[in-house]
Amino acid sequence: MIVVAVSSKGIEWVSNELSKVLKSNIPILLLTKGLAINNNNYEILVHKVERIFKKNGTNNINISAAAGPCLARELSNRIHTSVIFANSDINVANQIKKLASTDYYHIFTSTDVIGIEVCAAIKNIFAMVTGSSKKLNAAASLFQQSINEMIIFNEKLKGKKETVTGLAGVGDLFVSVTGGRNSQMGAYLGQGMKFHEAKKMKMPNITVEGADLALEIGTKVKSDFDSKSLPLMISMIDAILEDKILKIDWENFK
Repeated sequence: MIVVAVSSKGIEWVSNELSKVLKSNIPILLLTKGLAINNNNYEILVHKVERIFKKNGTNNINISAAAGPCLARELSNRIHTSVIFANSDINVANQIKKLASTDYYHIFTSTDVIGIEVCAAIKNIFAMVTGSSKKLNAAASLFQQSINEMIIFNEKLKGKKETVTGLAGVGDLFVSVTGGRNSQMGAYLGQGMKFHEAKKMKMPNITVEGADLALEIGTKVKSDFDSKSLPLMISMIDAILEDKILKIDWENFK
């Protein structure tokens, strides 16, 4: 098995490099989180990797996606961790589960590759906006609205609602809000800093996947949705794309 764990910016590079040497149907497990835009359509990274492989002449590939609440520092200390692996062929997902499972690394499987990939990506945007509040009451409201909007966005891309309420959605968002880089950036934005200011002064050498994703898909999201359907997501996208102070659209929460 080949495990890919580069940042989303490196997915095209690693796909091109792997396609030069991968000659057999070796399973690939994709840990990278993100969404891309291809021909003005959303593209999950599993499909992007497949597309690049095919462009380079390799058609017989087998890619699974991993998602869920998994902080590296806790996993390295063998803290009990539950994740989910997705493949359109559940038998392949279960085979990889057997390879990677331990007594502390608990793996569930799913065929909802789109839903798993979408949740793994967009939760980073919602982790930023939920992390922008230091107050528990407000953070709880932001967390609940995040789940509502993740369901709307996920179903738009043909993912399953139950994926959002599972490990890839609620579970991963919880971990990201309480202990991730995206919520750290969100905290700076919540203090009134603009994104580029916070990135340069506070997190210059740290990848903030939620911000990268907002820059990648933000324009299309705003063309496909309005502030009445995704008020929280669009509030954060506006703050990143326009580099302005975060202003949350509380009035359109549902």
